[in-house]
Amino acid sequence: MKTTAVAVILVLLLMLGFGVYYFLDTSGPAFALSRQSGPISSKLDVVLRLRDRSGLRSLSVNLVQGQKSFPILARQYPSGTKEVAETFRLPTQPGLKEGPVRLEVKAADRSIFGFGSGNRTEQAFNFDYQNKPPAVAVLSTAHNISRGGAGLVVYTVNREVAKTGVVFADRFYPAYRQPEGFYACLFPFPSDLPPDRFVPKVLAVDRAGNERLTGIYYHVLEKSFPRDRIELTDSFLEKVAGEFKDRYPKAATPLELYLKVNGEGRQADRKTLYEVGLRTSPTPLWQGEFMRLPNSAPRGTFSQLRSYLYKGKQVDEQYHLGIDLASLAHSKVPAANSGRVVWADDLGIYGQCVIIDHGMGLQTLYGHLSRIAVKEGDQVNKGDIIGDTGDTGLAGGDHLHFGVVVSGQEVNPIEWWDPSWIRNNVTSKLEEAKQAAGAR
Repeated sequence: MKTTAVAVILVLLLMLGFGVYYFLDTSGPAFALSRQSGPISSKLDVVLRLRDRSGLRSLSVNLVQGQKSFPILARQYPSGTKEVAETFRLPTQPGLKEGPVRLEVKAADRSIFGFGSGNRTEQAFNFDYQNKPPAVAVLSTAHNISRGGAGLVVYTVNREVAKTGVVFADRFYPAYRQPEGFYACLFPFPSDLPPDRFVPKVLAVDRAGNERLTGIYYHVLEKSFPRDRIELTDSFLEKVAGEFKDRYPKAATPLELYLKVNGEGRQADRKTLYEVGLRTSPTPLWQGEFMRLPNSAPRGTFSQLRSYLYKGKQVDEQYHLGIDLASLAHSKVPAANSGRVVWADDLGIYGQCVIIDHGMGLQTLYGHLSRIAVKEGDQVNKGDIIGDTGDTGLAGGDHLHFGVVVSGQEVNPIEWWDPSWIRNNVTSKLEEAKQAAGAR
């Protein structure tokens, strides 16, 4: 008898606790929308997250414009559903016009508060419905681009963008908005890309998710590059092994280690160059042509296909994407132009390395240094000493690996040593765009 009474009391307490829990739940479902306001289109995914401690019952989402309502979602949730995420897009129904719209969200829970009717949450979000792509007007006309070189396109977009730049093949190179309102994009013609895949177009994606692709007039200047054969010596392989053995501890021989550095390591360095390339000033920091290492002779050319041999047998093949300049051992290395140091540390095959940002994705790289005389964040002027030449990384002797990089892609430095090329292909376009903006 006593046991039965205890059991009854426990059941009553549980029922009381259950009732108190639900009657105390007097707030409606909580929800969060991935977009709160601003431009929106039918091309963007909108994510609505809901949760409620007593369980979700129903959800309705409607788009309202004027006196018209367009249903988007209507959901009934099974008992016990306490959290959901709904992904949807705005409709493209007849009668829905560009302009202000209101997104109305209504959700109800399973609380027995209000004699079983539960709690409700209602909220409206105001957006600007834009379903047409942005308009792009290309201002620059002549785009003469050499294989392995760079070009500049200047253009305007009629509305705020989320992403814009030049695209071709599977590659994207960002543009940067200038103070006068136009966009400028330096883009490369990668030397390893087949010509039929180099079809540069301007991409503009607005904040609503609408996309425009606009072609540009361009002329490709075909260019050939030399080949070279390099015999790997045991002394050189031992030098490389001593410098990189901690990164590839499983390599069984110096040759195996070298091949990993020259292959896997090279690919990792290219990824780093891309990441560093995004750390750039939107406006130019440089002036005039770029300096080269004084009193130096070239020891390796740009986009040179190098075949590596060991004991007479070819073991590897890689492109050399820079120019090797040799002077006296430990020669002082000047900054090729004004800018900001964005890398001053070891960089794999380049050894001790400095990268200077000159704005708009344009950067210069100084590899194989024996000494680094600057630190990340330093502002440098053309001619400032940034370090000394050396043989760190995959260098077979004391020299400077000088590279010019456009948004992570190494391009031919020779163009940037030529004041006529810079004036005709870069600075004159920027100046003309500024004048046109000032005349409006």
